[in-house]
Amino acid sequence: MIGRLPVGPNNAITDVEGVRVGHRTVWVGDSIRTGVTAILPHDGNVFERRVRAAISVGNGFGKLVGLSQVNELGELETPILLTGTLSVFRAADALLDTLLSLPANREVRSMNPVVGETNDGFLSDIRVRPIEPEHVREALRTAAGGPVLEGSVGAGTGTRALGWKGGIGTSSRQVRVDNRVYTVGVLVQTNFGGLLRVAGVPVGQALAERGIEGASARPSGDRDGSVMIVIATDLPLAHRELERLALRSFLGIGRTGSYMSHGSGDYAIAFSTSLEAPIRDGAAMSRGFEAVVEASEEAVINSLFKATSVTGHGGRHTDALPLEATLDLLRAAGVLEPR
Repeated sequence: MIGRLPVGPNNAITDVEGVRVGHRTVWVGDSIRTGVTAILPHDGNVFERRVRAAISVGNGFGKLVGLSQVNELGELETPILLTGTLSVFRAADALLDTLLSLPANREVRSMNPVVGETNDGFLSDIRVRPIEPEHVREALRTAAGGPVLEGSVGAGTGTRALGWKGGIGTSSRQVRVDNRVYTVGVLVQTNFGGLLRVAGVPVGQALAERGIEGASARPSGDRDGSVMIVIATDLPLAHRELERLALRSFLGIGRTGSYMSHGSGDYAIAFSTSLEAPIRDGAAMSRGFEAVVEASEEAVINSLFKATSVTGHGGRHTDALPLEATLDLLRAAGVLEPR
């Protein structure tokens, strides 16, 4: 539906061979709606088998643990965790404890945990900081390849985006370089403001004009920070090229209606699973750029399409995107085939 490039078999970040994703949803009583999502670049000890990586900052109103060392050394040495804002530090500590306890890491004296966040404090009692070590360990333990759960799960349990219930979304694209097919996969944690567009169609505006409950013709604004974007690829890219790839993902976010408001923390983490010599060919890079823009845009839309309505802290409620009305608008615009 979005773009022109082919998708991978699962249309997910796990279409990059070896990449795994795990969730732990934390849903307690009527006030806790949060969780942890773990992204693992391979099934081994990441500290021993580091992968080339880079982080791009679109708008730095956020807390991304581990950013400076990734960009200084150009590599990732732990899995990536996503969670709620005030739980970042507890998640990082639990990740560090878990990894230091591995026999292979018993002599390690320094480690750089990478943990990103968005603020789920509207639907979850964020001040409780409910993430516990067992939540982190379960997300890591259950991480798997294949289809990825999307919507109101893991780190996306309590998030909102573009006026509707946000969450976890993922997508992938395939590109051909020198007669080989490579994959670019994206996973997002959506929690940002703006006015929703789907494949160029101004869905947010049109839903409001139709009087759909919960829809507003005004951008949801910077009260809805932020977005975390995780990009995996098997293209053999060095740090600088991964940084450039990560930067392009914000174009895909912008296509969905974001303008990266003052209060939005927008970060993209890109890593390559390839051990081959890095390529810097301009044509190959341009293909990767197109792939990451398309996959980032669709990952956001998938997070909205898969999310469910959630009521949480203080009785606050966020509606899921009304799918039938949205699909009708896309059919009328010629994006989807008529029924």
